[in-house]
Amino acid sequence: MTDRPSKAPAEAPTYPYSPGLEGVPAAETALGYVDGAAGRLTYRGYRIGDLVERGSYPAVANLLWTGDWEPKHHLPTSAVPDAVMTALRALPTSAKPMDALRTAVSVWGATQVLDWPPTAEQARAITAFSPSALAAFARLRQGLEPIEPDPDLDLVPGYLYQLTGARADASTARALDAYFVVGAEHGLNASTFAARVITSTRSDIASAVGGAIGAMKGPLHGGAPSEVVEQLHKVGSPERAEQWVRDAIDRGERLMGFGHRVYRAYDPRAAALRKVVEAMDNKPDWLDLAIKVEDVALRVLAEKHPDRPLKTNVEYYAAAVLQGVGLTPDLFPATFALARHAGWTAHIIEQAADNRLIRPNAIYTGPAERDLPV
Repeated sequence: MTDRPSKAPAEAPTYPYSPGLEGVPAAETALGYVDGAAGRLTYRGYRIGDLVERGSYPAVANLLWTGDWEPKHHLPTSAVPDAVMTALRALPTSAKPMDALRTAVSVWGATQVLDWPPTAEQARAITAFSPSALAAFARLRQGLEPIEPDPDLDLVPGYLYQLTGARADASTARALDAYFVVGAEHGLNASTFAARVITSTRSDIASAVGGAIGAMKGPLHGGAPSEVVEQLHKVGSPERAEQWVRDAIDRGERLMGFGHRVYRAYDPRAAALRKVVEAMDNKPDWLDLAIKVEDVALRVLAEKHPDRPLKTNVEYYAAAVLQGVGLTPDLFPATFALARHAGWTAHIIEQAADNRLIRPNAIYTGPAERDLPV
């Protein structure tokens, strides 16, 4: 057993320890507000449901970067530099898409002149580049050649085009764009905090985004939608939903896509996505299954746990949309990272504007001061 310190060092913090920094304010932001108790989310004061209904991902990204609401703002994907393409071609086809995206962002940063402080123009550049890089890797691992961007397409339909070589129908592009909007920003989550910490050292925007991608790669942050897909495959059909949900709860299993660390009410991002999905002209059967399973799950959870609010979270409909538009589950986390580029880069700009090196204390729990043994 190690000896505890005989007395606290003079520089020891006086604040109570909070594992995971839970509840500890670490930044001031004008970008997004998460009200978990009421189930509300706003970007610069605008409700997420209104932004999904009346905006687009380029407009929302521009809002986060500049504070201006321009609903017709256009942001196409951009070309992949030769150095990045060389790096992507050198990766094994077994590489994870998140690793490929992180690598692409790092190489892209080495090809750019990224002066400090970071700017909205830099944010636009990296946000427009990353979908092209991810789509290029997705095709290369299938033995297909990458597709050049179409400047007439906005970022989300452009990403789908570069993945498949075909223009997505308006309904499909609309569903994925809604997913990008709700994924753009969500307060001081792990990856956003990582980006702000890196920025606080006066490092460049590519380094900060690369660090954020690394944080999001962890399954506790960016991996849940693929688990929802697996769950829905197990259910199989709407007719089996009731019995499957009841059996899973009786076995003590967690229902993926329900419950959230912050939200105690229905996740407003899930509500916005469901509305878009229900309005699709040609809903894939898979999306129809997701809607019906959710209705059953919410009813059974309320019956089994009346004192414990377990409502739908964004991962549930994220999975439904991503699978419904034809993405493979291993692309889900990296596509989430593409959506989060707008928020990451907005936080990077905000951090740089009033910068102080982020350097919290640690509470020492090792041995008291002692002599080396003779």
